[in-house]
Amino acid sequence: MSKRKAYFFPLRPERRKGGKLRLSSKLRSIQLIITVTFTTVAVLVAVIVSFMLYKKFANTAEENANLNMQQIIEQVNYNLDIYAKGMRNIYDKAEEQIAHTSSIDSSLLKERLATLLETREDLVAVALFTPQGKLVLDVPGTEMRNNTQLENQNWFTAPSRTPEISFSPPHIQNLFKNQYTWVVSMSKLIQYRENGILKTGILLIDFNFRTIDELSKQVKLGKRGYAYILDPLGNIVYHPQQQLIYAGLKYENVEPVLEYAYRSYLDESTGEKRFITVRTVPQTGWKIVGVAYYDEIVTTKRDLNQFLAGFLSVVILCVIIVSVFMSALIASPIRKLERTVKLVGEGDLNTPIDVSGAYEVEQLSRRFNLMLQRIRQLMDQIIYEQETKRKGELEVLQSQINPHFLYNTLNSVIRLAERGKTDEVVTMIQSLSKFFRISLSKGKNIITIQEELDHIRHYLVIQSFRFKNKFRYEINAQEEVLQVQTIKLILQPIVENALYHGIEMMPDEGLITINAGLSEGNVVITIRDNGLGMSEETLNGILTGGSKNGSGSGVGVRNVNERIGLYFGREYGLSFESEMEEGTTVTIIFPAVIDLKDNTEEEGGKSQ
Repeated sequence: MSKRKAYFFPLRPERRKGGKLRLSSKLRSIQLIITVTFTTVAVLVAVIVSFMLYKKFANTAEENANLNMQQIIEQVNYNLDIYAKGMRNIYDKAEEQIAHTSSIDSSLLKERLATLLETREDLVAVALFTPQGKLVLDVPGTEMRNNTQLENQNWFTAPSRTPEISFSPPHIQNLFKNQYTWVVSMSKLIQYRENGILKTGILLIDFNFRTIDELSKQVKLGKRGYAYILDPLGNIVYHPQQQLIYAGLKYENVEPVLEYAYRSYLDESTGEKRFITVRTVPQTGWKIVGVAYYDEIVTTKRDLNQFLAGFLSVVILCVIIVSVFMSALIASPIRKLERTVKLVGEGDLNTPIDVSGAYEVEQLSRRFNLMLQRIRQLMDQIIYEQETKRKGELEVLQSQINPHFLYNTLNSVIRLAERGKTDEVVTMIQSLSKFFRISLSKGKNIITIQEELDHIRHYLVIQSFRFKNKFRYEINAQEEVLQVQTIKLILQPIVENALYHGIEMMPDEGLITINAGLSEGNVVITIRDNGLGMSEETLNGILTGGSKNGSGSGVGVRNVNERIGLYFGREYGLSFESEMEEGTTVTIIFPAVIDLKDNTEEEGGKSQ
């Protein structure tokens, strides 16, 4: 407050000059600047946005309605096309059965067609006629009616005009007695054999129209909109108001529809504005026509625009009120906060921020102090973890090429070679090669459980030659755990300790069992031996550093636990159970991850 008084005090003697300096000071105050600027910008933006939204919404509403209708019609078109493909496949199957039969009156053919008829509930009948209209074959074998006038029916005449399969408009099936089903007929000229003689006939398959009717009835385009279907000649296949069409009480302008296979346009032929969308079913050539009424779109647009205008007006008013009050709260402490933050930005992380004023500013000050404290803690933690991690990585690198282990292994190879045991020499050399190949892993620190188990298997194979008849081993793993990733060389130190400290001094044969699996989203690996076991004091000192290994892989059990904790979190790692003269069980737990990030490679790349 003393600075504020000192700032305004020199202005008081200037009252005689009409208060111009005082007015100038008020106009330059941060509170007024924030209020005027924020209010002006907010109101201007709100007005511009409101105007743009209002102008844009008309087109957007129409486009969205049209797009929605197109998507619905596309879906119906897709469904009908899939269904038509199924109809065509049935027809091709029936034609194939007839073509591969030596005689059309074969009982086996009728059985196959009957079976085909039973596979689809919508299949009504399969029949074969001569070009003169004589019935040659029918399934399911219903007696044919008289006076059917085949020559005048669309399905009978269509094959003479095109070699492709023809789809008739929906009609009542009137060929056979006791059948009055509303069907769509498929027909085509085909070749068949009768008593070994090749003849030409018209194959007819009737499908129940109910499925197409149900697919079309599901279309809803607003409250009044609908969809109807035309065949390539302009005949109505389906219309939700088909009775009104037949009665002449409703009219559809189909001429523009027949001109295009894919089109959307605005139609006013009926006296009302309607959006029309046309799609063509590839399999049948039928056209699906969607009709949506323009007045429904306009009504929705008008209601939403009124709501938008009212909403934006309220928002502008609230912005003005809030800007006035917030500017008063922010102006005073903001400069002090800026000065203090500037010191921190220059590198002084020990500078505390103590700013009073608006609640948000106080919270910002408090949170900033907590952030600085946390940054200092994280920096210390990162330094510690990086040092530990680098140390562990160095130890792993050292273990990858262990001269002592290599020397002993090569000595064993030499002794086996001198004895002429070439098969065992080959096995040992192969295991040694694979052991070091997995150990090196092209510099990667992340491998799969499969590779880690292969690594320890090769290690045990090598050691089994060195400790002849001294121990056996078993390795079991669930199939789903093999592709989970892990940091490498987590098993060798534990198994090595089991050999040298648990089994080597035993008079009896030792057994090492390794099991790997998944449990509640975690990888669980157990290494169990029947060796000498450990005392409670030794057990308690393993992970704390109180117990030191006299020999081992160079990595050490404690290092394995530290590496797991660094990569997966401190809640994961090793646990031990041991009993003297009974053996030791080590359990490794870490999360199951398929794509584990190799931090070692990234850091190595950065350092280069």
